[in-house]
Amino acid sequence: MTLTHALLILLAGMAAGTINTIVGSGTLVTFPTLLAFGYPAVAANVSNSLGLVAGGISGTIGYRKELAGAGADIRRLAPMSFLGAITGALLLIWLPASAFDAIVPVLILLGIVLVIAGPRLQQWAKAHHADHESTGRRVALGLGVFGAGVYGGYFGAAQGVLLIGLMSVLMAAPLQRINGLKNVLSTIVNAVAALTFLVIALDKVDWAVAGLIAAGSLIGGVIGARVGRRLHPNVLRAFIVIVGVVTVVWLLTK
Repeated sequence: MTLTHALLILLAGMAAGTINTIVGSGTLVTFPTLLAFGYPAVAANVSNSLGLVAGGISGTIGYRKELAGAGADIRRLAPMSFLGAITGALLLIWLPASAFDAIVPVLILLGIVLVIAGPRLQQWAKAHHADHESTGRRVALGLGVFGAGVYGGYFGAAQGVLLIGLMSVLMAAPLQRINGLKNVLSTIVNAVAALTFLVIALDKVDWAVAGLIAAGSLIGGVIGARVGRRLHPNVLRAFIVIVGVVTVVWLLTK
């Protein structure tokens, strides 16, 4: 690894930590960066998941005020994220690398769609939001969070956007609290997936890459929590979409 590559991976980790804390989809920055530098897809995903845990922790701490009083929601939803993350991580390891290479462009396209559709989904949720949570909505939310955990454990791009969309529709909570909950749940998914990788796929971890992303995302999480919400979200979405489209084109033509 050259000094230039190391610096760019560090900066990609910082950008991912910032974006993940604000809206999610930071993996669409770090993962393409690693692929562009020649890292195998599975090794890049494993190392990326491990490194982004640090940014999730700093971003969650930054949202501690919004999370005041959300303990019951966290206790109810965290186990679903935990189980989903393990399932997704095992699928990543058990499926052949060729299958992962084929699925990645589809996942990135899905992430792009979720990023683009995010504002409209939130507007629709606000217009149709109920003032209470029925048993059916709680069950649907639990299953949705589990599904997002599977997706996040397997790949993770736009997991945050998916979680915000689900909780906006199915929870009676302010958007800022929902964003704080998103940070908690996505951090759990990344942490559990990372631990799963350490247990069953230690040989696929590139520790230098994981360390650089961790250092960058740790700083990015702080930035995202403190000043990121002042940035216009459309600017971030446009950046993520551009990176995602370039990545898909590169993967399909390499």
